[in-house]
Amino acid sequence: MEVSRRHFLRGAAAGAAGTAITGAVLLEGKTVDANAATVATPPERYPFHAEHQSGILTPPPAEKQNFASHIAFDVTAKDKATLAATFSALTERARFLTTGGSPPELGISQPPADSAVLGPVIPADGLTITVALGASLFDGRYGLADRKPVKLKPMTVFPNDFPDPQWTHGDVLLQLCAHNPDTVHHALRDIMRTVRGSMQMRWRIDGYNSPPRPSGTGRNLLGFKDGTGNPVSDDAANLIWVTDPAEPAWTHGGTYQVVRLIRMLVEFWDRVSINEQERMFGRRRDSGAPLDGNNEFDNPDYAADAAGKTIPLDAHIRLANPRTPATDNQRLLRRSYNYDLGVDRNGNMQSGHVFVCFQQDIDRQFETVQNRLNDEPLVDYVQPFGGGYFFALPGLADDHDWYGRALLA
Repeated sequence: MEVSRRHFLRGAAAGAAGTAITGAVLLEGKTVDANAATVATPPERYPFHAEHQSGILTPPPAEKQNFASHIAFDVTAKDKATLAATFSALTERARFLTTGGSPPELGISQPPADSAVLGPVIPADGLTITVALGASLFDGRYGLADRKPVKLKPMTVFPNDFPDPQWTHGDVLLQLCAHNPDTVHHALRDIMRTVRGSMQMRWRIDGYNSPPRPSGTGRNLLGFKDGTGNPVSDDAANLIWVTDPAEPAWTHGGTYQVVRLIRMLVEFWDRVSINEQERMFGRRRDSGAPLDGNNEFDNPDYAADAAGKTIPLDAHIRLANPRTPATDNQRLLRRSYNYDLGVDRNGNMQSGHVFVCFQQDIDRQFETVQNRLNDEPLVDYVQPFGGGYFFALPGLADDHDWYGRALLA
């Protein structure tokens, strides 16, 4: 019965919409403040000049950046100088958009300076713009091969992945996050006016986070609370920022970013018993509590359940984070979103998860965790189909700094 179901689900999904799905899902972290998801008023602006880029340790849903777009680009700039000028111009637009203000009046004979999607005055609306680079940017085109981050590489294809080239990799990744979806749309349109001719969109996916229902952490489209085990900020900082002296000096203060586009076969999932769903996750669906606990933020006691009678040995939370001293430095910071692309050509819902995580070392953290998750029971209901590995640049020092300056200048 199990084998036939798995073959049926894989066959149905592989033929859906020409989009398969790649990689890890819903990774568990360590502990989190139980009050982290309750912030009364979200900030209007996040820092643009800082040691690290915003949009990494700017946690949704705690601070309400519940809408995002991840856009991968192919760089078409003719040379390194043009690429540097493009990144400088991108920085100026990002600086303005994340601060807000009135666009200039260019006169009635010129196209307007702004789309007016947000009205005559542009609000910051919690917008963050996070820039990351893919391994392909460090090929021979721009003379950057010897400056590539040591651990940056093309995304690995794991068992149970269905990579679609149209949704995979990219020279540059922009992550746009904000409090409202029109702010994200507006920012991308503005940026495209600046970078067109030097950067061409390769793929794009928009996402959203659900509000806490009824409280605590938001839920993914399988109905389970998602991100309960994310490390708290102070703990996460020791797991994500690059400080390794073996890395090029320009990378220090940046971080490795993994994006995985994961389709969830929600219509098949809805036919599974609640008992089986909860045993696959290792958590209760209603409260988010581990199966051996009572509250969402209770820590599972794996030592007391060594045989996996309460939380199965192949449950998602148990594989993702075994909670041992040996696996402590494998934790990573997750910043994921739900997505909905409508309907595929077979009439099935085409929705799922934009899995995003940040870490110091992709091999030590993301890939080690993902290899434990290979062939977990959830693979019958999720299909990774795209995304990539990227290096998120360090932060900007001041008004004279620009994205990638230490790399390109």
